[in-house]
Amino acid sequence: MADDTTQSGYDASHIEVLEGLEAVRKRPGMYIGGTGSSGLHHLVWELIDNAVDEAAAGHANLIEVTLHRDGSVEVSDNGRGIPTGQKADGRTAVEVVFTELHAGGKFGSGAYGSSGGLHGVGASVVNALATKLVVEVDLDGATWRLAFVERRPGHIGPRGGFTPSSTLEKVKKIPARRTGTRVRFWPDTDIFDPDARIDHERVRDHVAEVCFLVPTLKVRLTDKRGTNPPEPEEFSAKGGLADFVDYLSIGDPLCEVITIRGEGTFTEKVPVDGKLTETERTCEVDLALRWVKGYDTRVVSFVNTIPTAEGGTHVAGFERALTKAVNDTLLPGLRKLAALEKKGKGRAEKGDVQEGLVAALKVTLPEPQFRGQTKGELGTPGVQSIAYEITKDGMVTWFDGGGAKSHISAVREKLAQAVINRVAARQTLDARRKAAKLGATGMPDKLADCRTHGMDAELLIVEGDSAAGPAKAGRNSENMAVLPLRGKVVNAGKATMKQVVENAEAQALFTAIGAGFGRDFNLDDARYGRIIILCDADVDGSHIRCLLLTLFYHYMRPLLEAGRVFAAQPPLYSVKVGDEVRYTFSDAERDALTTELASSGRNTEKLNWVRFKGLGEMDVNELFETCLDPENRILRRLTMEDAMEATRAADRFEVLMGSDVARRKAFLLANSELVDPAVLDV
Repeated sequence: MADDTTQSGYDASHIEVLEGLEAVRKRPGMYIGGTGSSGLHHLVWELIDNAVDEAAAGHANLIEVTLHRDGSVEVSDNGRGIPTGQKADGRTAVEVVFTELHAGGKFGSGAYGSSGGLHGVGASVVNALATKLVVEVDLDGATWRLAFVERRPGHIGPRGGFTPSSTLEKVKKIPARRTGTRVRFWPDTDIFDPDARIDHERVRDHVAEVCFLVPTLKVRLTDKRGTNPPEPEEFSAKGGLADFVDYLSIGDPLCEVITIRGEGTFTEKVPVDGKLTETERTCEVDLALRWVKGYDTRVVSFVNTIPTAEGGTHVAGFERALTKAVNDTLLPGLRKLAALEKKGKGRAEKGDVQEGLVAALKVTLPEPQFRGQTKGELGTPGVQSIAYEITKDGMVTWFDGGGAKSHISAVREKLAQAVINRVAARQTLDARRKAAKLGATGMPDKLADCRTHGMDAELLIVEGDSAAGPAKAGRNSENMAVLPLRGKVVNAGKATMKQVVENAEAQALFTAIGAGFGRDFNLDDARYGRIIILCDADVDGSHIRCLLLTLFYHYMRPLLEAGRVFAAQPPLYSVKVGDEVRYTFSDAERDALTTELASSGRNTEKLNWVRFKGLGEMDVNELFETCLDPENRILRRLTMEDAMEATRAADRFEVLMGSDVARRKAFLLANSELVDPAVLDV
């Protein structure tokens, strides 16, 4: 057997042990979720989370985040400072924190009662994926510094030279009362994708968010990048989650912000001295919510101070309790639902209850269990029942008279209408499905379908017939289907389910994909492995892309979660250089290519640049080469985060390009730096 193994090229020599931080560099996605912009932002969140934990524990009230011109990021706090003493092996605690996985002050019960950074890998992962990291600690009347270059500890001299060392450098004396930690890191560009960037607005939203979680906290954000950097901003929120819900609310409110607080206990088995021991845990629940007149749902959740974008057991308990309270207390006996109740269809579903809902949920507990290192989803089972009971009791109290009568009535009317619209929408869709079955294929007439379906099949969504013509001619008809959009895609974030189902373009998409919609969507039934949005490289194309993403997010979300939705990137310019046609995708790329050609001695004045106004202006060969050919095309996988941003963008388009003049005027006055409202006659 041993001889066979050796002959097959696999023996003991092939077994490798990744030392220290090399495991992180080998598989960064396991720790930060990926190597794109999301993963890069995750490094920043890890440092911010550590600082927020200090604030939540009552040891800090100021965090400063700085985005430097050289691409580095700095996070500082005025907390207790990382301990500077030595461990048994002679290394300082500072070195251990930044070089060892699962090292930190959050495993026991002494330094932190509850925190988000349970796993103790945040600081070390940041170091693992950085070319350089510098940490400074204010403690014991001095500033202490330790640098890491390619994960090795040491000192950086005045001329940039690096000297390996485990000894902390005493930089200067400071007042004994001053304490805190500053960490600055330079991301390793060899690890992250070339187009990965730290987005100002994304960081801004994150730091604003954490202020709502720790009402005593103040956060300063400074972005020094670019030729015209934004002004530094300062964030604080003393009202906690209630202020957060008010901040998140878009549209006229139907009711006050409802706040619910409570705590409960659960038991779980945890290892103590090598044995599984049953331990009692206390879990605090803090909830704020309201309904607004729109249809979009915004539920944000947190565990301690960590945002859980993927939800978890606390969100499951909250959602189940809210639906239960609505059905048991709010809707029974309502006349407008009587006819549906007779048919057994009068009870609200989760989607009905969450129509127009804005909610912020935070649970606080020691040693939470997360599903994955990115801490996006809570896995602690005992939290679900606690969140359920506290939410249900609080909502029943409010529905039974704890809230203003007019507010309760407004919510009751909205949720009842949501039930009616959902039932009507499903009846409409069922009728259309039955009618479609009478046709030859049951597919939309405008769909140019492919011959085979499954994971290798692609559905190309294009703008209008002008783009559909060359797309159909240039595609591989074996596995590429083309669906042209001939009308406006409904804004699924603002429309009712009935309006979405009755929209011709949405209906064509549902039918072509063949997997249903909403809660009935079944990913396994999808006829295509990839959905590719192929829109013009202009503002109108961006608007359509936003509307489509919003539709996928609200009604076909599993496609996004599975990573099966893409955006094709068509070129903006083309130019013939000798016998070769070169394409560029932005004005900046065009200018860069012009400069490159000029430096090689070519007369750039004779270059005949062609700007594509739309895909319909491309001939078949051009479209095939740039957008259809799997070897050359550029596809960007769209994520849940992209979809949420698109939902907000679709609303912005609605404001700027819609028919509500008053809303557009108010937005321009509030957001334009070029307008002085004082001189306007408004």
